[in-house]
Amino acid sequence: MKIKEFSLSLAFALMGLTALSAQETTTSIELTGNDSMKFNVTSFTVKPGEVVDVWLSNIGTLPKSVMGHNWILLKAGKDGAAYSSAAANAKDEDYQPKALAGDVIASIGLLGARQNGEVKFTAPTVSGNYVYLCSFPGHFQVGMHGVMTVK
Repeated sequence: MKIKEFSLSLAFALMGLTALSAQETTTSIELTGNDSMKFNVTSFTVKPGEVVDVWLSNIGTLPKSVMGHNWILLKAGKDGAAYSSAAANAKDEDYQPKALAGDVIASIGLLGARQNGEVKFTAPTVSGNYVYLCSFPGHFQVGMHGVMTVK
């Protein structure tokens, strides 16, 4: 009888784990960057603590050296223009200044034409607006940025 009770308890425990796994949600965001220096998505919303999977495709045709694209998600309250300005002087770091690494939640490295990149991260648990941008020189200034809202 005790073995039956143990088996039944184990079965219910495993069912509970399966239910918990099914409740975890992942939001997938598919972004493109192009030779016009624009993201196709300039805002999206996620839930606090949710897993976020961001895909970036550089659909442009120009070489990486003149039209590379990346994706940088900044922490709440961080200034995208200030990050972009610092990044312009960080060519050797693929326009992601190591001195500002603490300002970044997640990023996708610099991509050339027809290249793709991906990053998975857990959304912050604090509701608010989080700026994302392409930090290649000049791209932020012409509008290659957006906002991830956590709510």
